[in-house]
Amino acid sequence: MASSKRDMFLKRRLRVRNKLRKSNAGRVRLSVHRSNRNISAQLIDDALGRTLASASSLEKALGADGGGNIETAAKVGAAIAERAAKAGIGDCYFDRGGFLFHGRVKALADAAREGGLKF
Repeated sequence: MASSKRDMFLKRRLRVRNKLRKSNAGRVRLSVHRSNRNISAQLIDDALGRTLASASSLEKALGADGGGNIETAAKVGAAIAERAAKAGIGDCYFDRGGFLFHGRVKALADAAREGGLKF
């Protein structure tokens, strides 16, 4: 029985998240969501169940014309790193969800690393 593309994505997302959760207990999670038009990132404290900082290509302050390109993803990565520094967060782990680590997701991660986040 063939699974749908969405079902496979959800299985991959849970597999990635569970493996990361086991090896990074007590650290903040940098979660990324990508759609065709936008990209967003959140720093989440799973122990408290609270979002500590977030950045999205939908924000006017980032000056992102279109959210579906690598340049915008890099701006979002730099913004999340800056907001993490303001919140006093320097260490986290990168949760790519079910997305492959290339293109916009990789650009966001590289910009966040350049901004000072360690993962």
